[in-house]
Amino acid sequence: MNLPNQLTVARLGLTAVFVVCLTAGFPGHNAAGFAVFLVAVFTDWLDGEIARRRHLVTNFGKLMDPLADKILTASAFICLVGSEAIASWAAILIISREFLITGLRTLAATRGVVLPAENLGKHKTAWQMAAILYLLALMALEEFYRPAWMPVALDFGTWVLVPVAVLLSVVSGVSYLLKNRQLLSEA
Repeated sequence: MNLPNQLTVARLGLTAVFVVCLTAGFPGHNAAGFAVFLVAVFTDWLDGEIARRRHLVTNFGKLMDPLADKILTASAFICLVGSEAIASWAAILIISREFLITGLRTLAATRGVVLPAENLGKHKTAWQMAAILYLLALMALEEFYRPAWMPVALDFGTWVLVPVAVLLSVVSGVSYLLKNRQLLSEA
């Protein structure tokens, strides 16, 4: 197994550690979860960078890298719901989009078609990560220090970052489905 694929598998393990950190309740658990999430996000960037530069793109990586990303992201949103940092409806919409697009890509793959990521989907991912990292950072900070501006900062995450991530998730999902509707009509 090449290095990018090892990093992808490591990200799956880091996701499990991240979930344990956020749900265990030990002192500093949110800060530990934030740190583990940062490392997992870094492995995502690093595996892609290494695979492209060294021409180590594999079928395993094409399948497992986006799947590992979706597992990490879905885990984060579920944990954020459990921490009451975001509303459950927001997480449900975001995660549902990921399942639908993964299903569409799987359907395409059975027909020998590879559906590439689109720019709107990349923006969606960036906003999702920004929302997750922002909320995790605030939760980590709150464990040690609760500044007076914390409610305003939480409102920014709740009323700006998460809604933009949800909106981009829904719009990019609908756009992706419409652009690839021939796959669905042939099913």
